[in-house]
Amino acid sequence: MKVVMLAAGIGIRLGQTTAETVPKILLQFGGKTLLERHIDIFRRKGISELVLGVGFHHEEIQHEIETLGAQSFARTVLNKDFGLGNIVTLSTLRDEICCGQPVLLMDADDLYNESLLERLVNSRNPNCLLIDRAFVPGDEPVKICVRDGEIVEFRKWRSADFDFYDESVGFFKFSAEIMFQTDLSLRQGRRNEPYGKTIRDVLLTSPRGTLAFEDITGIPWIEIDFAVDVERANTEILPRIAKVIEERSLVSGAVEYNDLSLSLAS
Repeated sequence: MKVVMLAAGIGIRLGQTTAETVPKILLQFGGKTLLERHIDIFRRKGISELVLGVGFHHEEIQHEIETLGAQSFARTVLNKDFGLGNIVTLSTLRDEICCGQPVLLMDADDLYNESLLERLVNSRNPNCLLIDRAFVPGDEPVKICVRDGEIVEFRKWRSADFDFYDESVGFFKFSAEIMFQTDLSLRQGRRNEPYGKTIRDVLLTSPRGTLAFEDITGIPWIEIDFAVDVERANTEILPRIAKVIEERSLVSGAVEYNDLSLSLAS
């Protein structure tokens, strides 16, 4: 399975000055860029390839790939019209998403613990997204409305009858069939919409139950959109990620110790 990632945007909402502006995927947290963190996690989870849709300062992203020695794992596809919106980047990646195999489609500007990706990769559902039930309601989060255990709407405002609604993480697993339908929608020339609108239209016109969800509530993650997100990533999310890693390491070490003890006893 490969990952197709949208990383072409300018990130103007971060409030960076012209002199310090970098693609969000190159922002550093704990001494590592988001790109390096993505690649490390993907490799550990058995992802075969990372394809990045790039635009803004794409040379710097390519340079980071080379610096990390990841040329055989990660490659870029250039969207020269990246200023028009991320749906154009998705359209530029058409050949990558319509490849006849399942695809993980992801935003590039998330910092997260790898167990979040595990939920997506290991989901038994061929078409799946991730939801977080612990979020602060507002205009920015994309809301996933669920009724009778099925997704009935996802957009930034609520417009359907629902039992509950949660925040979309922005990570998707799609079957080859869904990606083919998305490609047909892209060919209609809808260049000024967010890419989620195209995917929403395809999935909500598909048979009921086509799109499932996995609940990742409690797993640390954050989307980097604003300067306050950068601060929160450093002061809150990174320490939580480190704690989860430490706890998993302790559990793994205890299991190995018990296995060794049983082996010696026998």
